[in-house]
Amino acid sequence: MDAKLLARFGAVAFVAVAITATVIQLTRKEEWLEMRPAPSAQVGAADPLRAELLRCQGIGEAGPRDPACLRAWAESRRRFLMPRTTPLPGSAGSSGEPRGESAPPSGE
Repeated sequence: MDAKLLARFGAVAFVAVAITATVIQLTRKEEWLEMRPAPSAQVGAADPLRAELLRCQGIGEAGPRDPACLRAWAESRRRFLMPRTTPLPGSAGSSGEPRGESAPPSGE
C-alpha cells in the first residue's frame, strides 16, 4: 500500500471517530445536573458565615468588591489557619491540655 493512501485512510478514520464522539456527546442527556442536590436553605441557620460565603460565590465578579464578602473571606481564612485550641474528641492527645501548648515528651 502506498504511504499517502495509508495516511489518507488514517485521517478519514480519525475524522470519523471525532465526529462520532461529538455526536454522542451532544445527544447525551445531562444527568449530572439532575443528580446534583440543590443548595439547602437551612445552611444559613447553622452557620451564618457559610451562608455569606455561598452568597458571595453566587454574586460572581462583584464578590471581591463587596465589603461583606471581604469580611467573610477574612473570617474563613482566620478559622482555617487558626490553630485548634481544644483537642478533637477521640484524638490521641485528649489529655485536656490545649493543642500546641503541651509539654515536650519526657523520653527525649
